[in-house]
Amino acid sequence: MNALDYRFPGAVKPAPVTAPAPDPGPGPEAPAAGAMDGPPPARSVAEVLAQTQVEDVLGELDRDLVGLVPVKARIRDIAALLVIDKLRTQHGLTSQSPSLHMCFTGNPGTGKTTVAMRMAQILHRLGYVRTGQLVAVTRDDLVGQYIGHTAPKTKEVLKKAMGGVLFIDEAYYLYRPENERDYGQEAIEILLQVMENQRDDLVVILAGYKDRMDTFFQSNPGMSSRIAHHLDFPDYSGGELMQIAQRMLDAQNYRFGDHAAEAFRRYLGLRMAQPHFANARSVRNALDRARLRQASRLFADRNRQLTADDLLTIEAGEILASSLFRTN
Repeated sequence: MNALDYRFPGAVKPAPVTAPAPDPGPGPEAPAAGAMDGPPPARSVAEVLAQTQVEDVLGELDRDLVGLVPVKARIRDIAALLVIDKLRTQHGLTSQSPSLHMCFTGNPGTGKTTVAMRMAQILHRLGYVRTGQLVAVTRDDLVGQYIGHTAPKTKEVLKKAMGGVLFIDEAYYLYRPENERDYGQEAIEILLQVMENQRDDLVVILAGYKDRMDTFFQSNPGMSSRIAHHLDFPDYSGGELMQIAQRMLDAQNYRFGDHAAEAFRRYLGLRMAQPHFANARSVRNALDRARLRQASRLFADRNRQLTADDLLTIEAGEILASSLFRTN
């Protein structure tokens, strides 16, 4: 069997099963025809939103993620398209199902995976995928190291992701033209077929640096033609990163002590100018190191009776101990 003719067990949408309506029995007490049916089809945007609770997910996106204004606006546009498409179907205005494969570009730590998770929930609630699951993978999960290894790996990942969203991070690593013995192209060919033939049961989101993704699409026009939505994730500003830091501390029952917030603001100014800065990911790493220093400080004073305030406060010294301040 040709690898590209492979059909995934369980990948085809099951036919809807309608339970037989209960027999109302004879007599005047029998309910009217249709009384046992579900809610009537939605006829307005408000009714679709109420039935699917999609607006709850959009609200979580606004609340949980700092900044990303253009990304949030684009997600709302996509949600609007899907809601209107649902209403068109109710009126018999059939059309080809919209292509929902996407590309998220931006630097590390800008929220791409988190937004992909919310997108999976939106698609599920609106009925465009069977489940709200997100399967996140990289090249290593798809590409084998020897002949005959790649196809089974790729198909197994696709089988697992069917009915939901497949998120491929650093997708440009699938294509390595400089290596004649690289098997990434085989994975790409299988992905292309599934993205086209089973797009009603799987949404693929590719992610990575913008310049590298642009090169990847130039080298793989078939992949580019299947991506309908391109979302660019901007870097966070210093102020937004401080908001992210405060939220991270709150979530873990920590807080900045006197002058610690100002010290962290100075730290961010230095760190943002360094190579390999990863936005929210770098903020999390810096706070983890500060917590480590705080724990070491408290641990050293073994006989001290510690209060809740002692345990939750990050002091300025825990921030200023970073090597960045010693080199600047």
